[in-house]
Amino acid sequence: MDVKQYMAGVGQQARAASRAMASADSGAKNRALIATAEFIEASRAELIAANEKDMAAGRANGLDPALLDRLALNADRIDGMIEGLQQVATLPDPVGEISDMSFRPSGIQVGKMRVPLGVIGIIYESRPNVTAEAASLCIKSGNATILRGGSEAIHSNQAIAECIRRGLAEAGLPKTAVQVIETTDRAAVGEMITMPEYVDVIVPRGGKGLIERVSRDAKVTVIKHLDGICHVYIDDKADIDKAVAIAVNSKTQRYGTCNTMETLLIAAGIANDILPRLAAIFTEKGVELRGCEKSRAILPDLLVAVEEDWMTEYLAPILSIKVVAGLDQAIEHINSYSSQHTDTIVTEDYNRGRRFLREVDSSSVMINASTRFADGFEYGLGAEIGISTDKIHARGPVGLEGLTSQKYVVLGDGHIRQ
Repeated sequence: MDVKQYMAGVGQQARAASRAMASADSGAKNRALIATAEFIEASRAELIAANEKDMAAGRANGLDPALLDRLALNADRIDGMIEGLQQVATLPDPVGEISDMSFRPSGIQVGKMRVPLGVIGIIYESRPNVTAEAASLCIKSGNATILRGGSEAIHSNQAIAECIRRGLAEAGLPKTAVQVIETTDRAAVGEMITMPEYVDVIVPRGGKGLIERVSRDAKVTVIKHLDGICHVYIDDKADIDKAVAIAVNSKTQRYGTCNTMETLLIAAGIANDILPRLAAIFTEKGVELRGCEKSRAILPDLLVAVEEDWMTEYLAPILSIKVVAGLDQAIEHINSYSSQHTDTIVTEDYNRGRRFLREVDSSSVMINASTRFADGFEYGLGAEIGISTDKIHARGPVGLEGLTSQKYVVLGDGHIRQ
């Protein structure tokens, strides 16, 4: 395969399809989503069989357990794909929405209309359910998309892509509105991120190396986050039972996700009461604990946490722990080491919680809730295209609105400028 020629063809088809998608009505887009969900339901056996090919290859190639977990498709994850498609179909369509209309002194009316971005290129690793999630949001927001999944999930992604193509055709929309790259050649990524004539936005979802490469080499706007170094801070006015539940869930509900807690901060005033209890639970669950000097004074068996631990996204059953003087030091630590993804405080003090919300500079900041809630589905966005820690356009989980832009619209009646 001539990758350059292949990708140019994909780009041309995507650009043509984007024009049809931009003018598609909500009914057609919703029919495509519902039909895709029905085809996925009817294709469960085929999806599992395709995924087992990828899993077998992954095990043979020595993929680590975290990546194998992300790669796996089971009944629950297929249910999640179906539910996500159905939920996106029920969401309000942002395209064409006009807001902020006002009369100007000249007599014209000025406002803004929400419009699709155009063609969105999405590069992701391991998780095949991203194929359905990303496609659903792009379809509903009136965009065309080019999806380049990881080579380790090629069979799973192509099986899901077939369901999406059938869903689009069922609704009378172009099948090329969602294209899943068929080659595992890494040169395809290089082509995709340097085709501004065909691609309007790139969303990389994967490891730090991938995102750094895309950010460095892309000639197209990038929506991204580099790391998920997420913190839970347990305040000395926390409810201990709540704190234990939140900390354990934030770390152990799933290890290989970007919204998993990687650093636990505990106020010195409560550390002696809660740290031994937490350590016992984490140890029972097989989590390796690395502590600062103060936390090791309470639990000498903790491994030593070094400077690098505070800036590491483990994506594994490893947790760094630091005892801090209080809220000021916790905020200072988070703003120094956080990747600006997700951070939470556990406290019963309303004023401290509000201050944490104001002063922690992350895309999701929480009070008394697990970091694992930082997710488009949990936020009511249906599915998410990814998490953005950028500070322009979209920030946090990127759903339908994040995949649209706004243009000014002007209404006149023969008005001319004097």
